[in-house]
Amino acid sequence: MDSGTRFSVVDQDTYRRLLRSRDWLAGAFPERVRLNDAARQANLSPYHFQRLFARTFQESPHAFVQRRRLERAKQLLISGEEPVTEVCLAVGYESLGSFSTLFRTRYGCSPGEFRRQYQRFWQIPWPKSHRLIPTCFLQRWYGLIPQDPRSARASNMSK
Repeated sequence: MDSGTRFSVVDQDTYRRLLRSRDWLAGAFPERVRLNDAARQANLSPYHFQRLFARTFQESPHAFVQRRRLERAKQLLISGEEPVTEVCLAVGYESLGSFSTLFRTRYGCSPGEFRRQYQRFWQIPWPKSHRLIPTCFLQRWYGLIPQDPRSARASNMSK
């Protein structure tokens, strides 16, 4: 057998149904989602759906929804001014404590610390208009530098 042969975990029709269910999960993540509802989107039993989803996408449906929620929370923390509690509720968590714990586990700091670190690191020459401009463009053309002069001095000393 040649190395170019790819083994499929599921047949093409099942794969399409799993994709449809994953897309549904991706769109419904701010709401309370249930395994039964996601399985219904794929027209599979909940047990079979969870097993095939995890095998096909390398993460469970729960891990997928959790990852999507935390990624969206990260975007909201970077781009918005709303309190962390509002971000928590906007991405579908009901408990600020569990949200903060999960956020810290994934990103290594609390949501509030993450926002402060981001705002301290990026010095934007004009308020709020940077949201529509890709970060790579801002870095290249405007030479964004750390706002804290001690961190800038430390990076110059290490060179």
